[in-house]
Amino acid sequence: MTRHLALVGCTASGKSTLAMELARQLGDVELVTVDSMQVYRGMDIGTAKPTPAERAEIPHHLIDLADPGEEWSVTRWAAEARQVVAGIEARGRRALLVGGTGLYFQAVVDGLEPPGRYPPVRAELEEEADTGALHRRLEVLDPLAASRMEASNRRRVVRALEVTLGSGRPFSSYGPGVAHFPPTPWRLVGIWLPRPVIGSRIGARLAAMVAAGLVDEVERLRARSEGMSRTARQALGYREVLAHLEQALPLEAAVAEAERRTRAFARRQRVWWRRDPRLSWYGSADNPFAVLPQLLGEWRVP
Repeated sequence: MTRHLALVGCTASGKSTLAMELARQLGDVELVTVDSMQVYRGMDIGTAKPTPAERAEIPHHLIDLADPGEEWSVTRWAAEARQVVAGIEARGRRALLVGGTGLYFQAVVDGLEPPGRYPPVRAELEEEADTGALHRRLEVLDPLAASRMEASNRRRVVRALEVTLGSGRPFSSYGPGVAHFPPTPWRLVGIWLPRPVIGSRIGARLAAMVAAGLVDEVERLRARSEGMSRTARQALGYREVLAHLEQALPLEAAVAEAERRTRAFARRQRVWWRRDPRLSWYGSADNPFAVLPQLLGEWRVP
């Protein structure tokens, strides 16, 4: 069986650049981008999308799938990813997943089946202020799901009821969820750098994005007749620049807020990845390329 590869890590850890060099030297891999915002066409600078030259050199997949005016979801992405990986296998090559969106990663590696969204159902549930009452309702409709969560955890209770009522299937029938880590044929590796280094890289990257024309990019996107979807408008950096353009937030303050939010996102990513015992971690003091020889040693043989 083909042993596909995955390289994960928090934002600004250098994983995308490292993945490009791995692809060059391995010779039999195609890159599959695991990023919930690089799916949007035109959102290039702020998502650190690979350049046209890089995409011409090494095949990249799951980039530029949607118009920025569209809502996007992990369900849609997972369906696209399954087709892409099957195509790579059919060509006798290996997929190399690279990115930091944990739920998308598990949708591929673990075949996670993400339930859909049902906004009208959710809106009706949110009208009930008593979370305990909602949990009792869940106990009747899906006892197993109810037993897996605290009765006071409103977010999880509402989500379970939303799926159960909206899909007509118990929430628990979609599997044990993201906290389950079954055996996998994928070779899973994580890259890490010290937190202060990540923080410094985040600041430098944001400054470079602004210098490269991020504000103009966001202005073009928001000025389109289709506008930007709620999902696209929440992207790191884009939300803050939109506040600059639409609410007169000073650009310096917008960049500072984008940096703060990106650092918080990196912390959440670290927490997410630490849960997965299947990942082998490689790190260095400041240079992600320091782990290249070790990865090549592990991955040269399919």
